[in-house]
Amino acid sequence: MLTLKNTSVMNFENAIRGARNPLNSWGRMDSHTEPDGSFVFGPNDLDLAMRLAKAGSDHRKYLRMVFVSVDVTAPLYWWKEYDTYKVATVANSTSTMHKIHSKPFSMDDFSCDHMTDGTKKFMETVVAELENIRLRFKETKSKDDWYDMIQLLPSSYNQMRTCTFNYETLINIYRARKNHKLAEWHTFCDWIETLPYAEQLITFEP
Repeated sequence: MLTLKNTSVMNFENAIRGARNPLNSWGRMDSHTEPDGSFVFGPNDLDLAMRLAKAGSDHRKYLRMVFVSVDVTAPLYWWKEYDTYKVATVANSTSTMHKIHSKPFSMDDFSCDHMTDGTKKFMETVVAELENIRLRFKETKSKDDWYDMIQLLPSSYNQMRTCTFNYETLINIYRARKNHKLAEWHTFCDWIETLPYAEQLITFEP
């Protein structure tokens, strides 16, 4: 399971202006911003943006100036793969170290959507034991109980992180992960396809 909320895309105008710096062609800029704050490429700017995007990473440096922020909730096993992308990404996560004991454990805290019935029943016993340990820890504040929670916690536990990317990074993620066997990557790539001008600037065929 993976969910994405609170998407914001920023800095298109500055990025395309920067793309025109090498040839001093600012006079050809024809984009505008709508009253609701959404950016709209004009024909001249979109043509340049697409040509540079397809010319390769050395030529599309302006895409590193288009920023995306989003809240992603995903299981720990997915975050381990996501952490491959260290360049031009920033993330602030909810804390399992400090807040793991602050709310009751339930099955809703875990990604179980692909588990078979038998495994899901076993998972219910794990979650019940985690809740027993949590309640005990709240009484005892014992470091042993705290370690029991942390080390027993399955990798299907869902964590939320507020993440920031740029369009160049999303090009790399999309091409590397769109056919991945984890369903969470398909959800993430489907979200990429919904971003402004994704078809022209991110998901295009090289």
